[in-house]
Amino acid sequence: MVTFLAGGTGTPKLLDGATRVWDPEAIAVVANTGDDVELGGHLVCPDVDTVLFAGGGVLDRETWWGIADDTTETHAELRRLADELGLGAAPRYLDAEAQTSGREIARWRRFSGVGEFMEIGDRDRAVHVTRTSLLDEGRTLTEVVRTLADAFGLDVDLLPMSDDPVATLIHTEAGETIHFQEYWVARRGEPAVADAEFRGADDAEPTAEVLDALAEPIVIGPSNPVTSVGPMLALPGFEAALRETPVVAVSPFVGDEVFSGPAADLMAGVGRDPSTAGVAAAYPFADAFVLDEADPTELPERHVERTDTGMDGADDAERVARACERALAAVRDAPATDPEVAE
Repeated sequence: MVTFLAGGTGTPKLLDGATRVWDPEAIAVVANTGDDVELGGHLVCPDVDTVLFAGGGVLDRETWWGIADDTTETHAELRRLADELGLGAAPRYLDAEAQTSGREIARWRRFSGVGEFMEIGDRDRAVHVTRTSLLDEGRTLTEVVRTLADAFGLDVDLLPMSDDPVATLIHTEAGETIHFQEYWVARRGEPAVADAEFRGADDAEPTAEVLDALAEPIVIGPSNPVTSVGPMLALPGFEAALRETPVVAVSPFVGDEVFSGPAADLMAGVGRDPSTAGVAAAYPFADAFVLDEADPTELPERHVERTDTGMDGADDAERVARACERALAAVRDAPATDPEVAE
């Protein structure tokens, strides 16, 4: 068994190759839910759904969002109505009282559907309606995700990081506190980040299924350390579990150049060096790293495997996955270190 921590697009890309290296039925994927939002009353789980749609063979790989060849008629009509009413398409974050009332899983991440600032396809929306309705029928998020995984024919075991609400909020240098989706989707990474908050994490828990998965060797794909992996690490007991099992991480950087997304700005905003060295510092529990051949970073205290970490297809992803396999094997075969001797 091997467990992948997934957020954003990096780890789903890696999974395209990982299922060639490991038996898919021996793979668990723990997905970030800090990015989730409730939009117009429906729970949208972007990082869960990217794995769901990729595993089901329907992911729109041009945009890494939604279902390929989907229509957007409902979204377009929501935009038209908002324009007719003079309301526009800006994010409409509900007031403080609404954020903590009603459906608990949606706390601190509720947006009005007026104007719908996130583009959602019609088939994609059917998934959100089904998920939300099953939650309202009394199922846990873990149970709902497994039901949807069955519907999409997933071979891997897809697990949300928690059944409790955790919301990733960005504190900006302009003095605002906004949800990550508003920061990234609506405002395109503006204004500058002052800090990141994982609201609710202190009172949330990893599920029993997640804790079981964390007892297996772990691969952290080239995901954003702040908003993709950070919400998981904020859960009580999560990082402690990682310290007890072999962990390999793939850097989303080549030196100080990030492959894609807002990782560099977010890491700088929370006071970490936006680089592979900064990722290593953020993951003190990681035993090994997979770095790009062109990455000049030296990590003398960790095992390092080097390869071309760019992933433009399944063959590339398999190459990176095999580097992860070699790194895990090296960590497993390494002699145990006596902490007193190391000091």
